[in-house]
Amino acid sequence: MTTISILVGESHMSFNSFDLAVLGVYVVGIISLALYVSRQKDNTERSSSDYFLAGRSLPWWAIGASLIAANISAEQIIGMSGQGYVVGLAIATYELTAAIALIVMAKYFLPLFLKKQIYTMPQFLEERFDKRVSLVLAFFWLGVYVFINLTSVLWLGSLAINSLTGLDLFYGLVLLALLSLAYSLWGGLKAVAMTDIIQVVLLIFGGLAVSYIALNQISENTGIWNGLVTVYQSVPDKFDIILDPSNPSYSDLPGVWVLIGGLWIAHFAYWGFNQYITQRALGAKSLQEAQKGVIFAAYLKLLMPFVVVLPGICAAVLYADLPKSDQAYPKMMELLPHGLLGLTFAALVAAIISSLASMTNSISTIFTMDVYKSFARTKPSERKLVTIGRNTSWIALVIAVFCAQPLLGSMESAFQYIQNFTGFFTPGILVIFLVALFWNKATTMGVLVAAIVSLVLSLGIFLFYPELPFIHRMGIVFLASGFSCYLTSLLQGYEIQIKAIDLADVNFGTSKVFNNNVATIVAILALTYWFFW
Repeated sequence: MTTISILVGESHMSFNSFDLAVLGVYVVGIISLALYVSRQKDNTERSSSDYFLAGRSLPWWAIGASLIAANISAEQIIGMSGQGYVVGLAIATYELTAAIALIVMAKYFLPLFLKKQIYTMPQFLEERFDKRVSLVLAFFWLGVYVFINLTSVLWLGSLAINSLTGLDLFYGLVLLALLSLAYSLWGGLKAVAMTDIIQVVLLIFGGLAVSYIALNQISENTGIWNGLVTVYQSVPDKFDIILDPSNPSYSDLPGVWVLIGGLWIAHFAYWGFNQYITQRALGAKSLQEAQKGVIFAAYLKLLMPFVVVLPGICAAVLYADLPKSDQAYPKMMELLPHGLLGLTFAALVAAIISSLASMTNSISTIFTMDVYKSFARTKPSERKLVTIGRNTSWIALVIAVFCAQPLLGSMESAFQYIQNFTGFFTPGILVIFLVALFWNKATTMGVLVAAIVSLVLSLGIFLFYPELPFIHRMGIVFLASGFSCYLTSLLQGYEIQIKAIDLADVNFGTSKVFNNNVATIVAILALTYWFFW
């Protein structure tokens, strides 16, 4: 059987022909599935609704799986496992508390968005305020998605593949871009969402397989429960879910403030108003179907610590002297038998390309529906809109491929790169959307001022008070942006705006099943924090 050696840090593992066959079957299968689900019946012309929102026909299970697949990529699998190696369970707060953000999004944000029948987040802002606000946000998101999100996922994904296979970084970038385009370019959101089901299954199975085999080895083949007990006894500090101020990582995860502070700003902005997240719910058959999908995603979020954090904690027991924490997950993959190794590597690739496909689909949607349509001299046909969307997808990826290494190659941390740039705008964006939804006196000038304050104040704190924890900075900037919006609107007359949303027309009621699931999720979270506090 053919064997290919693969470098991981200072050690090596090997893929044999069975692993390569598994990987090949995955690639062919995912592309075939995408082409099948996105086929057009009776040679009908694909509409913009079909391409960008899957014809508003996505079922709940596709929505839930696609939300997680869009969210989980190399930075979660490699980076969060690495943080599990260093910090432990505390890093799982990002995953666990996201479940609450998803619930809030489903109950209070989705009814408003789906009632408006919008394609994009900027479109919603145009309907509430005016074109100035929508274009500012559209260009901002295009810049963030292309030069921050796409580049970081491509770069981290290429680094992961390089560490496992030795493949040149540039060729890794090109490979990932081509794989994401192979199924997303033609099929649009429907192809992305339906293939995400397979991607999520692989992702969860791969992570759980790594955890299972690691725990079994730690227990000397006496079972995973004994393995968990041994891990807890060996590194008890890794199971502190709330960090003490004496912990070296306290500045990144400042104790109880992760539960009551600025982390919620990042969560609500990301899960509630991020185009490549909300686009899945906007493509739902109905509000109820969208809400069921979001609840499904919330349950999957509760599972993620076992998939992306536990392998890192296990690595702290098995390999206590790794030179870099990000080597934790690749090192753990050495434990896997052939076949399962190929499948787990396929899961890693799946997570990367599903995130890339989600981002490119959102880039094409925003550019086509918010920018191109705004400047087009005549009303474009449906075919023209779809063509523009497809061209935008591959152009965005080409730009990201060539910008990835110059932008991130010299950075110590891709996380740092993402936070430093998106964090300048996130508090202001959250303010803009919250007042757009729930405050009928918010003015156009008020939200524009909030955006400017968010950028300027974030940059100022970053430059002159860099030691301030990121979470605290988010909270301060959010409060300042909100106050500036209130003050500006007050100075402009403090009157109900013509385009304001009439909340009396919106039904925020949810089904008994939804409410019971919310209670279950909250109970699981409460027990988790009670047990590990």
